[in-house]
Amino acid sequence: MNVIELIKTNKAYFENYITRSTYHSNAIEGSTLSFAETYAIIFNDNSFKVNAEPREIYEAINHKYALDYVIKHVDEPLSERLIKDVATLINKNVTDFSDYRTVNVFISGAEHVPPPPENVRNSMMYLVHNYNNTEFDNIFEKVAQFHIDFEKTHPFQDGNGRTGRLLINYELLRNNIAPAVIEKDDRTKYFGFLASSDAAGLANFIEDLSQKELEHVRRFVAE
Repeated sequence: MNVIELIKTNKAYFENYITRSTYHSNAIEGSTLSFAETYAIIFNDNSFKVNAEPREIYEAINHKYALDYVIKHVDEPLSERLIKDVATLINKNVTDFSDYRTVNVFISGAEHVPPPPENVRNSMMYLVHNYNNTEFDNIFEKVAQFHIDFEKTHPFQDGNGRTGRLLINYELLRNNIAPAVIEKDDRTKYFGFLASSDAAGLANFIEDLSQKELEHVRRFVAE
């Protein structure tokens, strides 16, 4: 099964996946939009009235466009340019920028303090090079370790969580593996893996979610 081709050609699954991915990723970061509101915003469903703050509306729209960008660029190797493009799209009209942060940032509820801004560029250069040139036993371990390192670096002023989760699925889709939708109800478990730098646990978690998504995909194909 070609997962990317299915996403591009199966309208029902495309809309379902985009909506779920956007709704849950934004909810993890505190968005109060419902699933129905998220769908209405990103697919222009005017039959459903949405009462939401402008920031949450932009966050939903931005995530859709960033995910669309990821899908269109899955034939490219991971690069700093691609990472910056995804982060820029995620933050459009919210916290506009096009490069790494120039200020100190802190991760809410975490003991870890990200590196100072003057170290971010070199950290990201090393992180991407290491990712592209290191062998792992399987893709889930590789993705999990990168995600933990990315979130620890927190290279952007805002949107690091959303960007990082999109990069997980960028790499899974590059390898024709079903994406992983981390649901808002798994927020505590997910943050626990990040806080403890548990790459093995996160890898298993992502693999389980990918398998769950594959079963979801098959239901759409069967219809």
